[in-house]
Amino acid sequence: MNFDTLAEKSIAGLELDRVECRSVLESRDAELMDLLAAAFRVRQRFCGMKVHIHVLSNARSGLCPEDCNYCSQSALSNADYDKYPLINREALIAEAQSAKEAKARRFCIVTSGRGPSARDLDHLTEAIQAIKETVDISICCSLGLLDTAQAQRLKEAGVEQLNHNLNTSERFYPEICSTHTFQDRLDTLEAARGAGLKLCTGAIFGQGETHDDIIDVSIALRRLEPQSVPVNFLHPIPGTPFEQINYLTPGDCLRSLCLMRFLCPAQEIRVAGGREFHLRQLQPLALYPANSIFVSGYLTTPGQGYREAWQMIEDMGFEIEEHHNG
Repeated sequence: MNFDTLAEKSIAGLELDRVECRSVLESRDAELMDLLAAAFRVRQRFCGMKVHIHVLSNARSGLCPEDCNYCSQSALSNADYDKYPLINREALIAEAQSAKEAKARRFCIVTSGRGPSARDLDHLTEAIQAIKETVDISICCSLGLLDTAQAQRLKEAGVEQLNHNLNTSERFYPEICSTHTFQDRLDTLEAARGAGLKLCTGAIFGQGETHDDIIDVSIALRRLEPQSVPVNFLHPIPGTPFEQINYLTPGDCLRSLCLMRFLCPAQEIRVAGGREFHLRQLQPLALYPANSIFVSGYLTTPGQGYREAWQMIEDMGFEIEEHHNG
């Protein structure tokens, strides 16, 4: 396969067919640099040399009734991590300020649970309004399942973007969760878009899915046309049902990122959970297809510190693009 042909097709706005998608995922290690170069052509065409940094806030940890097999906070998990209720407004403001100091473009507030209660929304919207008054940073929320009215309240408080990942293909979804469905996730994204929120939605690779599943969810994400696509790689956390699943290579991760760039050429593609665990010494190469990273850890796992990330970005010849009002 001539990967430059795939880049040209992507730049022209055309969707890769399944044979072309499979050629990316099944490419040989010896072809990896050619594949990355082709994906970089697309990335540079639409995103230039900019990198967006994001910082997560685990604003409520644990005690979730959902049975997502990959998650340390799920009802099925016996993982060892800190559990606590919704943190207070002052703590959220302080975390937002720390995110700004890390040169984050976006501060991502995440809560465990099926979805927010009315009391949760009251608390969060008040905190978000306070953040917007004091910190020059964009805000994304990931709060579980939402309806349009709830999404509208977040929008009015100053949230720009809602995260709710598809996680995997519709076919494979019952293998990773039984307490809600793939369609439930689509409904939440539709509610967010109906409320005027931008969409952040992506996938988790390395859960036992097939290449066809990777292609299916990647095409589904393309057709949703979100603004941001986080690409996670399963971090097998002890105490979770998927603790023994660990087969991804750095090359597998890079191929998935390249496929996502070809299918979502203009989107912000973020290397998310599992970046440090799976990419290891090849992390800098992820910046060829991706233009965004998380720093300073994930929800219950540590991650690359922001100063180390700054250095990686600079060493690769990229430039951090921060958030600026107006």
